[in-house]
Amino acid sequence: MHSDMTAWMTVLVPLLVMFFALGMERVESRLRESTVRPDELEQMLERPRPDELRALFRQGTGRALELFRLRGRAPKLRRRSKVSS
Repeated sequence: MHSDMTAWMTVLVPLLVMFFALGMERVESRLRESTVRPDELEQMLERPRPDELRALFRQGTGRALELFRLRGRAPKLRRRSKVSS
């Protein structure tokens, strides 16, 4: 009986550790993607728009930076539409 329990433990413990490590890797990758670069935050705070400030206070840094990044892409989108016209 004792040897059966030991056999189960030698199989289950490594599997549990492996699944825990895989889960933590997924969490870490999501955290790495959502980190804020200090220079990007500084640029946003130098010349904020009202919608970015509203998002910063209501929804947090992530949404405000998303709006800031969209603002940075807007001129490029306008140039492409002028070129194709």
